[in-house]
Amino acid sequence: MSRTEQLQDQYVKVGSVNTRYWQAGDSGSTVILLHGGGGYIELWKHNIFELAEHHRVYAFDMVGAGRSDKPDADYTFDFMAQFTRDFMKVLDIPKASLIGTSAGGGVALTIALNFPELVDQLVLVGSGGLGKEISFLLRITTLPGLSRLFSSPSKSGVAMLCKQAVYDSKLITDEIVEEFYQMATLPGAAEATLNVGRSNFSIWGQFYQSIIGRLQTITAPTLIIWGRQDPMVPVSHAQNAVTIIPNARLEIFEECGHWSSIEHPQKFNQLVLEFLS
Repeated sequence: MSRTEQLQDQYVKVGSVNTRYWQAGDSGSTVILLHGGGGYIELWKHNIFELAEHHRVYAFDMVGAGRSDKPDADYTFDFMAQFTRDFMKVLDIPKASLIGTSAGGGVALTIALNFPELVDQLVLVGSGGLGKEISFLLRITTLPGLSRLFSSPSKSGVAMLCKQAVYDSKLITDEIVEEFYQMATLPGAAEATLNVGRSNFSIWGQFYQSIIGRLQTITAPTLIIWGRQDPMVPVSHAQNAVTIIPNARLEIFEECGHWSSIEHPQKFNQLVLEFLS
């Protein structure tokens, strides 16, 4: 049995949304892991066990993602932040440290801004919401004609997208591609993923003004982690944010793309554990 198989899928109703989650660890402060657009909780399998040695850790499939329900909605950061707040209420989690990657970072930022009383500490990983510039690949998914190309993913297309996210494409194994493909072809998954994109950016770039203009009001201690060679969201977003968020520090990973928690898990886990301690 693999370590991941030791974690049981659990489901809880958040409003009307049947929501899949994992919980690991039974002591220490509470940590919630927020995956990116098109993601799912298995993407945290390199991190959850190490974090759970010192913390009570939750990871869930965001509304519209993984094996959670996928209602027809505008998947804005505000919508997903409210959903996360409701998830915490249902599981009686009064406060947590949030670790958000990519779009999950945008959600974590929105929670820290809108519901600061819920957040102990904040970890932003290649985060959305911190600037206009994003990769051309992300922007073209918002075009109505071209978006159809993304609505019926193939294994070769999934492999290409995964390799775009990392510095070393050899990290993208057949197992990772198969896992992504299975999730991407679940009923409603492709449309929901495209909806995340259309709700948060356009062909011109990311919608960021509502977040960037309020960064100076964040009260939670903040750790920003970014890959130097991130092809999706430029490292300049992190370098700008760390000068605005009051109690923030920045760690840049060399030879690293968009998925630092997967590309350099040992370094990532150690850094996060030191920050949370």
